[in-house]
Amino acid sequence: MKSSIITKEFVQTIIEKRDREIHKGNCGRVLIVAGSEGMVGAAILCARAALRTGSGLVQVAIPKGLFPIVQVGVPEATCVDRDFRKIDLGVYAAVAVGPGLGQSEESIEVVKFLLENFDGPMVLDADGLNVVAHNNLFDILRKKENVIITPHLGEAKRLLGEADEEREKIAKALCKKTGAISVLKGHGTVVATGDEKTYINTTGNPGMATAGSGDVLTGMIVSLLGQKKTASEAALCGVFLHGMAGDLAAEIVGEYGLIAQDIAYYAAIALKEIIG
Repeated sequence: MKSSIITKEFVQTIIEKRDREIHKGNCGRVLIVAGSEGMVGAAILCARAALRTGSGLVQVAIPKGLFPIVQVGVPEATCVDRDFRKIDLGVYAAVAVGPGLGQSEESIEVVKFLLENFDGPMVLDADGLNVVAHNNLFDILRKKENVIITPHLGEAKRLLGEADEEREKIAKALCKKTGAISVLKGHGTVVATGDEKTYINTTGNPGMATAGSGDVLTGMIVSLLGQKKTASEAALCGVFLHGMAGDLAAEIVGEYGLIAQDIAYYAAIALKEIIG
């Protein structure tokens, strides 16, 4: 089956102007479960991208000793200690798990706990995916609905054990094995949904091959989930807007100097262009 193309016109049917009477509680409360010692930047980039994509409230679940770094890096977000005995998951519209999380025993327990206990939509990325692959959590993952996974090719191969050479086939295989909507990152990002369809993104540039770019994508997708977009809508619109933000940033700073912070910033400009 031939893949479809993600277009600006499609995204414009999903992303709408806001009601004049809206308040932050209507714009989605999301939880970012990310970061560890030496990898706090991933959590900051993810949270910053979620805010730039329109989330009303963003909280970062991270070890308490790392609170000051996050609160300086993204002051609009708040922090909660990563102790899920003390966190009410019911207040969150969506959760992102994995950027900079590490693969410690604590990280394994966090991923398992959230897959088994969080009822809302989820984005699983980076070390969240590595934890699933290395600890064979596929049975738990397949039981959860409304999950989006966002692997790059290396993570995809770890999840599958082996991989076809064709990116569309890899994305479909990921979708089948995990039960999740699969976003295979890279040039012409491929999104595979549960209806056997695949979609190829048309935005983005080589400058986005930079550390933290994937963390920004995760933040953008979870933000859209928190704003009550379906998992398919969030995945498709998220990858398009992410690439569009990268293109807008590259027009100013060029492809060589483009960094992940630029993509997060220009996510807001991309949304502005979409809404008109």
